[in-house]
Parts: sequence; C-alpha cells; structure tokens
Amino acid sequence: MILDLFFPNRCIHCSRIIDAKLLVCSLCFEHIHFTHFDYFGENIIKEKCRLLFPVENTYALMKFEQDGLSRKVIHELKYKSRENAGRTIAEWTSERLIFSDQKPDLLAPVPLHPKKQRERGYNQLHLFTETLSRFYDIPFDHELVQRNHYSKAQALKDKEHRLGTVNPFSLSKPVSGKHVLLIDDVFTTGNTASSIAWEILNAGDNKVSILVMAADL
Repeated sequence: MILDLFFPNRCIHCSRIIDAKLLVCSLCFEHIHFTHFDYFGENIIKEKCRLLFPVENTYALMKFEQDGLSRKVIHELKYKSRENAGRTIAEWTSERLIFSDQKPDLLAPVPLHPKKQRERGYNQLHLFTETLSRFYDIPFDHELVQRNHYSKAQALKDKEHRLGTVNPFSLSKPVSGKHVLLIDDVFTTGNTASSIAWEILNAGDNKVSILVMAADL
C-alpha cells in the first residue's frame, strides 16, 4: 500500500494513475485494436497456417501494430517484468473467445529456452495460459513442448537454413489423440507455430489449433 502511494500504477499509454491490476485506463482501452476473429471461422492466421501445416482453428486477440497500443501491452509483459499482464490479457481474451462445446483438450504455450527463462525470470505465456485454463476448465502443460536451442531468432533461422532439417522444438513426452491449442504472444510468419505443430501432429493422432495474443497482419 505504501509503495502504491509513492509509486502509483500508471496507464502505459497516457500515464494516468490507475488501479494496480490494470495496464491501461478506460479511455486508452478504447484504442486497443481487437481483431474480433471468429475462432471457428476464416481469418488471415488460418490462411497462413494452412500453407504450412494442417490447422483446425485460429484466434488472435489483438492486431499487432508497430505504433499501436497492443505492441506496448506485449512489450510490458515481455520486457518490463510485468508478468501479471499475462493475467490481464487472458481476461480480455476470455471476454471475447467462445469455444462453445468444442473446447480443445490441452493448452500448450510456446516455450522459452531454460536459459532465456532464467534471464527473464518467467515465461510470458505461463500466467496467460494458466488463467485461460481456469476460466475454460481446460488442462495446460507448460512442459509438453521444449526449445532445444538458445540463440537469437535470426541466428537460429540462419542455423536452421544451414542444417536443413533441424527443428528448434521437440516434445518432452508422448501425446496422442489430443486437440492441442498452441499458445504464443505474437503471430508473424507462422514458422514457430509450424515447427511445433508438426512435432505434435507427427506424435500421434493429434489436432492443432492456434491462439495468440496479437497478430502482425
């Protein structure tokens, strides 16, 4: 309480003082560009994924814009030690994403390499995933997918190009007969989703859907 008096939480966009649990004030919230995607319908993510792997359903909460508020939100989560932002983004998602009676069987976040997670102090997707798990009553597994290499994204891409078939991801355990909802923060090219999806699809009679906080459209 004393810290709140001297260091009040402020809106990440306009700097107004807001409740400690919030990221943006009510006025700035209106400037977040939500996608309004239909999880079961057609959207640009599904179109891109279909070119790379068999996908069931896809959903992005926000549009990822270079100068937009969604970028600031995710930047706070990933780089400003605002792990609790994951819970807030999950709450926004739960207000907009409806599974009806066709819920996936398992939630699986994209992993960080253990070294990267130690450096950051947390995986930015874990609290987001756990909050959605409780809301939708769907189990999650933070350990299902593991990242095999620690390197910068571009360096990893170059390494994969040189070695041809190296996949930076693998599964830590058998999984079969499951519809896995793969969770990530930002969807860009779809290469990360594809690398993990093929590991899941090749492991058994599985299906894969995609959920991201934001999509670079």
